[in-house]
Amino acid sequence: MIDKLNAILDRFEELDRRLAEAGSDYVLVGELSKERSELEPAAALARQYKDNLGKTEETEELLQVADGEMLELTKAELEALKEEKNRLEGEIKSMLVPKDPRDARDVIIEIRAGTGGDEAGLFVSDLLRMYLKYADFHNYKTEIISASETGIGGYKEVTFSVKGKGAYSRFKFESGVHRVQRVPETESQGRIHTSTVTVAVLAEADEIEIDIPESDIEVDVYKSAGAGGQNVQKNMTAVRIHHLPTGMIVACQDERSQLQNRQRAMSVLRARLYDLELQKQQNELDATRRSQIGTGERSEKIRTYNYPQSRVTDHRINTSSYNLPGVMAGYELDTFINELQLADEAERLANFETNA
Repeated sequence: MIDKLNAILDRFEELDRRLAEAGSDYVLVGELSKERSELEPAAALARQYKDNLGKTEETEELLQVADGEMLELTKAELEALKEEKNRLEGEIKSMLVPKDPRDARDVIIEIRAGTGGDEAGLFVSDLLRMYLKYADFHNYKTEIISASETGIGGYKEVTFSVKGKGAYSRFKFESGVHRVQRVPETESQGRIHTSTVTVAVLAEADEIEIDIPESDIEVDVYKSAGAGGQNVQKNMTAVRIHHLPTGMIVACQDERSQLQNRQRAMSVLRARLYDLELQKQQNELDATRRSQIGTGERSEKIRTYNYPQSRVTDHRINTSSYNLPGVMAGYELDTFINELQLADEAERLANFETNA
């Protein structure tokens, strides 16, 4: 640990030196200042820890020669220093654990109806409202990218963006299969039906990170079939992009111009390819986006929404909330997301200590 802390302090001092030498190179100053700002909390902890080690060593030496009242005071001081050391080590380990490089990014979320027919499509609409309210609660900006409606108030699928600092760190735990148990409005005998919806959360990537050559895509344009006014209906504004190397297909028709729809479709495609690349880096077996969202079968659930019992259960952390209306309204969703973040951090810390 000391070697890592010394490396942090050395880098921090180097940044100070380079900033002093940067002069009027504002681009360089900006880059160095950003890195320095990000490293400053770690450098402060490193200094505190090394200071604690020095004081602990001095106090242990004093303990060898102290007697009487001084001996008791020295013992008490040493105990306090050891407690501080344990606290600092915990903070440092948490700080040194590798973070998910996507955590600070904006996200693109895709929600699709799984098993359950019309009822699954209606639950897609319910989850969409839940996420939009949750995003609003956290002051994130949202925008619908594309949607395929069922005609009864539900969706076959819907894609939307969430923009704001740390959006991915909050929404990433929503990836997977969500199961709903409730009595559909069309059910005359009051029987409970089980349906599923799949959610994929993709971190946005920019053009520099994910370069997509024109030769790798086929672009089709066609008339939009959705809402948007006469201009959308009459002109060829909808765009479908086929990524040849992977077979991925992205379509967007909700914007009023062909250019806007193309830009949005490319944004979704880049996010999918970025996600795919990170999956490969993490040695995951599946090489497509379906490895993240599953097939939509009832057995692959991450969370169950039981309406008769007003209960929501997250099966990954065995946590339940009996405030289903609050969860669906967005403000109670943090009950699960906060616990999932803590569990994720604990797992990463355990792996870090094992490999340290």
